[in-house]
Amino acid sequence: MDTPDTRRLALVTGSTGYIGGRLAPRLLEAGYRVRVLARNPDRLRDVPWAGDVEIVRGDLLDASTLDAAFADVDVAYYLVHSMTGSHGKAGFEDSERRSAENVARVAKRSDVSRLVYLGGLHPDDVKLSRHLQSRTEVGEILLASGVPTAVLQAGVVIGSGSASFEMVRHLTEVLPYMPAPRWVRNKIQPIAVRDVMHYLIGAADLPADVNRAFDIGGPDVLRYGQMMNGYAVEAGLPQRPIAPLPVLTPRLASHWVNLVTPIPRSLAMPLVESLQHECVVREHDIDAYIPEPDGGLTGYRRAVQLALTKVRDGAVETSWQDASVADAPSDPLPSDPDWSGHTVFTDDRTRETEASPDKVWTVIEAIGGENGWYSFPLAWAVRGWMDKLVGGVGLRRGRRHPTRLNIGEALDWWRVEKLDRGRFLRLRAEMKVPGLAWLEMSVEPTATGSSYRQRAVFFPHGLTGRLYWFAILPFHGVIFAGMARRITAEAARHDG
Repeated sequence: MDTPDTRRLALVTGSTGYIGGRLAPRLLEAGYRVRVLARNPDRLRDVPWAGDVEIVRGDLLDASTLDAAFADVDVAYYLVHSMTGSHGKAGFEDSERRSAENVARVAKRSDVSRLVYLGGLHPDDVKLSRHLQSRTEVGEILLASGVPTAVLQAGVVIGSGSASFEMVRHLTEVLPYMPAPRWVRNKIQPIAVRDVMHYLIGAADLPADVNRAFDIGGPDVLRYGQMMNGYAVEAGLPQRPIAPLPVLTPRLASHWVNLVTPIPRSLAMPLVESLQHECVVREHDIDAYIPEPDGGLTGYRRAVQLALTKVRDGAVETSWQDASVADAPSDPLPSDPDWSGHTVFTDDRTRETEASPDKVWTVIEAIGGENGWYSFPLAWAVRGWMDKLVGGVGLRRGRRHPTRLNIGEALDWWRVEKLDRGRFLRLRAEMKVPGLAWLEMSVEPTATGSSYRQRAVFFPHGLTGRLYWFAILPFHGVIFAGMARRITAEAARHDG
């Protein structure tokens, strides 16, 4: 007779994101059973802990999908927030509110013992940005749910792959001199991602009568300019002179961040807005419930050292890039029958090669990042800068690992949407285009070697989308034909 598993059950929402993807394996290490909620479970297929957790498909905006996820849960972590893809759209606050209300109702109905939410550190006496206000409202909804809730309010999170760390890193590495808004002098209190994990896990054991928000932060209170120069010291770079400018609005500053760093404007805007005010820990009440980790909280410079080591070792566990722009349910996919009735343009190319399928696949899976796209690097670079100028992601996101891809990862301006390792790769474009675009690469064995197929797919939006396709069509014969030719040639070279 099987012995029942008496370990407590933790539910992690946002498990494909930066914080949730790190919390799930640490909850396992802490002795919890872990269930994760994902709109697209395929994105978790390649994470190393996938076989150790229960993966449930669900959407926080659809309450009917949540009952199974919350059944028998002891502690539920709410780690979902729209930081990209929705800034400036009228409805993102409503979506955040609906998600929180759904979680509050289902958690109460399911007798969940504890909710834990990671919110944003903010002052009380100022008008907050839309994103910070939305995060504050989510916390208030959960606190009013009737389920004991801990709202942990953190400021700048420093860790390998975090958006805040990447912003500091690239601004410091790219710019020898930093013209900056006046708010670079504001005081902020960064916290290492490892300490965020410590508090999130500790919050599960708070007494049942604790239903409140707590400020959390690291031991150092710094100005943003000090953070940049602290990074420069740890990275072996000269100190960066910083000249505050009298007028530089958050919108203009987010454009600047977008051009200089891999961070798209949609994410740069809320990051910049969060720096408009001094955000430091106002109370230390959490200390009465959750002791500091052994050795104390991690200082900023030490957090940078740890993050740089992970980056240099290619061991970045999760990244801000893991959170993709949410797709509308009606968005057609290349696998839909008859293209779901949409107008579709394709560029389809096939090349035979004597190289083995394994060698061709090795080239396919290593594409992008430092390895390039095997066709006119200048053209790809120009297209990347054009995307940056309109607030897109550009080419500078690179890739996490030099030779291996996983579903859901960012790859320059693409995202890995489907991966059948050894045979098929589908990338979905996240650049600014008037439509939806994919690039597919596949390989099949033949009697004499293998057959490489490459297909670009574009669903235009309106007349602008159609004009865009025909404007770039003359370049396809050069770009895509050259790409197919060089990929097979590279595979043959390695096979020889």
